[in-house]
Amino acid sequence: MKKILIAGLLLFAQNTLQAQTARYVVMVSVDGFRPDFYMDKSWPAPNMQQMMEKGIYAEGVRGIFPTVTYPSHTTLITGAMPGKHGIVYNTPFDPKGVSGRWFKESKDIEVQTIWEAAHNAGLKTASVSWPVSVGAQIDYNIPETWSEDTPGDRRPATSKDATPKGLFEEIQENATGHLEANDMDLRYLSMNQNLGRMTAYLIRKYKPNLVTVHLPCTDEEQHKEGREGQGVRRAVAAADRAIGDIMEAIEKAGIMDSTVVIITGDHGFVDTHSSLAPNVWLARKGLIGTTPDRGNWKAAFHSSGGSAFLHLKDPKDEKTLQQVKQLLAEQPLSVRKLFRIIDRSVMDSIHSDPAAALAITGVQGISFNNNADGPELRPAKGGAHGYFPDFREIRTGFVAMGAGLNKGAVFPEIGLEDVAPLIAKLLGLELKQADGVFYPGMLMPSKKQN
Repeated sequence: MKKILIAGLLLFAQNTLQAQTARYVVMVSVDGFRPDFYMDKSWPAPNMQQMMEKGIYAEGVRGIFPTVTYPSHTTLITGAMPGKHGIVYNTPFDPKGVSGRWFKESKDIEVQTIWEAAHNAGLKTASVSWPVSVGAQIDYNIPETWSEDTPGDRRPATSKDATPKGLFEEIQENATGHLEANDMDLRYLSMNQNLGRMTAYLIRKYKPNLVTVHLPCTDEEQHKEGREGQGVRRAVAAADRAIGDIMEAIEKAGIMDSTVVIITGDHGFVDTHSSLAPNVWLARKGLIGTTPDRGNWKAAFHSSGGSAFLHLKDPKDEKTLQQVKQLLAEQPLSVRKLFRIIDRSVMDSIHSDPAAALAITGVQGISFNNNADGPELRPAKGGAHGYFPDFREIRTGFVAMGAGLNKGAVFPEIGLEDVAPLIAKLLGLELKQADGVFYPGMLMPSKKQN
């Protein structure tokens, strides 16, 4: 019986290996990644641009709704939409008031991840600073995490949540040197450099079959300066430098010929000038209080940057829902032109938060906040995302290079949910709950097809 079992396992492993197109896949997510970073040579991104020339790319990637970081990154590693995978916002809606809590624990993901699929196939995995990865089934994991008590210093939480225990200290000893608190602060571009060094070390030391890494600083600069600020250019250069370090590590590890590198992201960006507070309208009608706990509320909008999602205290409260719809319809034209309503049928079609009764999304230039008192419209600056994903500026990017890819293939648009199925195909894995599609044209045609 034991011999039969071993033979079966060997046959399974052999079939999996035969199905693989690449032995190794490295996925780098550049937060706030835009197609112009690699398609427009004026951006300081030679590594990304070289990948475009030598590999495959998309002219744009349609995001999920809302187009924010944590739901998007969960779609990247599951191929599923938010309504299915369960990470519907960066911060969960709390009926008791805005809590400041973020989705960080992988146990909140309700479908299989590509990490789990790789583990089940006997492959080795690593991840650095990936959202919603605390406690994930990853062999070498430096998750994106922090303590609510000391959010400015990520080191204690990172050390505590790293897998295996001691990995964070091992990396400091062998790759980055001792890290100060501001070395892992996304306000400083050195964070990207340190994350790149961490990833490079894990690749050289352990040669994981699947690596995922999140570089956040480009997002921070676009929030501060908008799409075209000089700080954004510096942040793009820093992300590209980290990608270069990762590429060099792959070469030094001797696995370049059998590796695929994917650079993608979570969302684009929109320049903003004003912030709208729809909860102010609800407060005027007595549907929500102005205290932090929302008082005796019946309805509340939960902001996600360029959109806001309506939650009802009683999900079956049709009367309050109709009141809110009437309230939105009655706004003067000067206000009504600043947003559009995304009804439940549209939300169902793109699998966004099933608990929200409806959503509103801003026109370009308008973002949302959670305030229930004060002016309904106030000044804003910099950039935002979170909008409904149906226009060019909010799209993210995709460029890939490496073993088995169909060099020169260009895709006008793919979905964010389509990235995980490509990785699964490359590594010979299966993601049964994925909503995305694998595009055969991304891979070199087999000899039989010729």
